[in-house]
Amino acid sequence: MGQIRIIRGDTVEVINGRDKGLRGEVLRMLPKDESIIVQSIAMRKKHQKQIQTGGRTMSPGIIQFESPIHISNVMLVCPKCDTATRVAFVRKEGERKRVCKKCQAEI
Repeated sequence: MGQIRIIRGDTVEVINGRDKGLRGEVLRMLPKDESIIVQSIAMRKKHQKQIQTGGRTMSPGIIQFESPIHISNVMLVCPKCDTATRVAFVRKEGERKRVCKKCQAEI
């Protein structure tokens, strides 16, 4: 597993697959699987039975949820130049900062 260049809260663009070209915010990181969950991207449907939990009943029906996407299928969107870009790491005053490869802006 290499360096993770995307963190929770970043805006990413899907570069491969069914949702190619769509953008969304990273909700969760799954480093063991090298995957991320992006808001309103890779939506799946699940048929839910009626179940009882803690005295309450969950209603049956079809629920939608985001499924994980492999981290290689997304690119980080630079907030300054608003394009999908690669990420470089630069050391400043002993801290490691992420930098946009296109406009050299700090992310």
